[in-house]
Amino acid sequence: MKFLSIFTKAPTHQRFNYTPRYYDSAKEEVEERESRIKTELARERGEAIEENNHRTRIAGSFHAARKRNASSPGGGSTAMLRLVIILFMVVFIIAYLQWGRPVLYSLLAIVPLYFYTKFKNR
Repeated sequence: MKFLSIFTKAPTHQRFNYTPRYYDSAKEEVEERESRIKTELARERGEAIEENNHRTRIAGSFHAARKRNASSPGGGSTAMLRLVIILFMVVFIIAYLQWGRPVLYSLLAIVPLYFYTKFKNR
């Protein structure tokens, strides 16, 4: 039943042909050597060295993120708020299992009152 395959074109693999415009290996070696010498001289002078390797960039990114999170306002209060919410939910579930529907109705009365007092001053 390969009758239809005679009239159709079989798919071919796509090829990737990239030819660089210009590459000078001697010039690249000279630039690499110059940058190495400059970093050695900067180390001898005790200056700050800016390297283009991945390890320093990754470490710098982690350091910046840690600094950004530490300086954010209310950064530590988020964990405390999460703990209070989880504690409230656990106490509510225990109370609901112990006393039943009256706890649920009291919660339905307390939550709107809480939000009213919280957003009243804004």
